[in-house]
Parts: sequence; C-alpha cells; structure tokens
Amino acid sequence: MAVLWKTVVIGDNERGLEFRDKRFERVLTPGVYRIARGFAQREVRVFDLGSIEYASKDVDTLIERLGTRLEEHFVLADVGVDEAGLVMHNGKLVDVLAPGTRKLYWRRANGIAVERVALGEGLEVPVAVAKRLRQLGSLAKVALGIDVPAESVGLVFVDGKLARTLPPGAYAFWNFGRNVGAEVVELRVQSVEVSGQELLTRDKVTLRVNLAASFRVADAVTMRTRVAKFTDFFYRELQFGLRKAVAAKTLDELLGDKASLDGDIFAYVHERIGSLGVEVLGVGVKDVILPGEMREILNSVVQAEKAAQANVIRRREEANATRSALNTAKLIEESPTLMRLKELETLEKVTEKIDKLTVFGGLDGVLNQLVKLKAGA
Repeated sequence: MAVLWKTVVIGDNERGLEFRDKRFERVLTPGVYRIARGFAQREVRVFDLGSIEYASKDVDTLIERLGTRLEEHFVLADVGVDEAGLVMHNGKLVDVLAPGTRKLYWRRANGIAVERVALGEGLEVPVAVAKRLRQLGSLAKVALGIDVPAESVGLVFVDGKLARTLPPGAYAFWNFGRNVGAEVVELRVQSVEVSGQELLTRDKVTLRVNLAASFRVADAVTMRTRVAKFTDFFYRELQFGLRKAVAAKTLDELLGDKASLDGDIFAYVHERIGSLGVEVLGVGVKDVILPGEMREILNSVVQAEKAAQANVIRRREEANATRSALNTAKLIEESPTLMRLKELETLEKVTEKIDKLTVFGGLDGVLNQLVKLKAGA
C-alpha cells in the first residue's frame, strides 16, 4: 500500500504543533517536514510568533505532554493567588496577569520573561512597576492610580474600609478581586456661600440674606468617615444657623448690629461640626436685602430722623447766637468805652457803603452826638 506524504514548511517566525489522532506529539521548529498520511489522522497547526502568547484551549494538556521539554519551546507564566504577573518582551512590559493566571508564551530569541510581583497587604503597586504600567497604558485596567497634590491628603478604601492615608505624591494600588477606591481631600481654606435665603425676623419682617463662610479640614479621616458629603452638610447647617439667628432678632436689631448676627451663626455652626474634623474659620452676612415697600418705609423713617436732627441743631445754634448777643449787650452796657468802639466799628462799616460824607462841627461833634460818655468816665 502506497504511503502518501504531506510537505509542511515552518518559517523562521513560526512554530508548528503536530498532532496524531488529535493527541500532541511534537513541536516543529523552522524547517521542511514530510508528514506521512496513513491510517492515523495527522494534523499540523502552524502558529505565527508575532503573537507571543499561545492562546489555545489546550494549554494545560500541552504543559503535561511536554513535561521537562516545555522550557525548550515555551515560557510558562504560573502566577500565584497573591501575586501579579508582568510579561516582558525585549525588556518592555507587554502584559499584566491577574492572580491565579496560567499562560504559555512562545520562547523567542529576543526574550520573553515573566516577573512575579507580590500584592502585599496594602495592595500598593511599586513605583517602578506603576511607571511601566502608565507607559503601557494598562494602569487603569489592573490598578487604581491616584495623584495627591500639595496641601491635600489621599484616603484609600479597600472593600469599603479605610486602608491608609497618603501624603502628596503619585500612587497606584492593585484592584484584582478587590474593590479599591480613593479620595483626595483638600486641606486648604475653602469657602461656602449661602445666597438668596428668604427669612422672617422676630417682628415678622420678610427679608433676604446672603451669607459666606470659610472652613479648613483639620482631620481628613474623621471628616470623611463621619459625614458622607461634608460640603452639603455644612451648607445645610449654615442655613439652619442663619434661620435661627434671624428669627431671634427684630429688623432694627439686625440692621443695627450685624456683627452679633455673625457671632450667633458662627457659634451654632461651630457647635454642630466641631467634632467632625473641620475648623470653621469665619461666618459673615454679606447682604441683607429688604422688599421694595419696606425700603421705602425705612427711607422715610431715616429722612424724618435726619430732618428732626437738623431742626435740633438749628435751634441749638440759634440759642447759642442769642446767648452770645445778650452777653455782648451786657458788656457794652457796663463799659461806655466798649460801646464807643462798637459805634466806631459801625461807623466804619457805614462809610464803606457811601461815596460822600459831609461833617458839621468836626469829627468830635459827630462822635459826641453818637456817644454820650457818663460823667467821670
């Protein structure tokens, strides 16, 4: 009976696997092979080494059949359950393997290597590995990256529990089979504004108030673990404190002393959030906005008050002028010489307003007619 032959050519960048009756027999390296065709069913599968991974479903069977000869043709990546695998090709990271992964890679002249990295308790990715993962663009697939800027602190949560805090810097954490999350909490001074709050004073006057407050996180862990969303909580407490403080004062008290209103709100908010790891730095009312009709009423009141103050000042000045004139008259009555001086001043003022003055009897006659000195003066 004639034997039929089949010629198989394996190129330099190829490998072949020969199967007989669907059972693996050998690995074919580059070359020309004559495969006999007889009663046994023979098959040759040719693989392009451009794909470094042997991705068939019979990996475990192939490992078993090759036994000690496995390392001649393949690199075995057998990653433990508490490890991650880094697949290197020509010294460059090309793949990351999850814990418990088992894969085969074709052994090539330019080198395939598998590096095992222990996950560790904190799940932190070594800095050098994280750098390579970022370059590969695979960091987000296998790890959580977090950048903590200056004046901030990072909080890492594993399966919903706080695992550690991070100072400023760049970090990455494996997330294989674990729910890893991270948050960045800013430690710089922050501000919150409460605008357009319509409130009712103690004397039933409706007004709108704008409020501003500043705070700083003193203990990020306490703040994050005790309050889900601190900014929202702080905003609501400012609203409650503002409403309580305004309701306790009349409109005149509010307008006359806004500083006491700021103090009341600050005291209320500080008491509410003082144990949450946050320091309240200041609270201040920016604007108190009255309805249009109330503004007109207040303007009328202010105008009336100012007019009354002006009348009081005018009467006070008139009284002072009258008192001064009376004192001057008493002095003139007691001193004829002073009266003569006053008459001369008056005469001087009169002569300034006339062009021509005719005097009879000389200047002494004029003066004697104007002023009569008492005997013995």
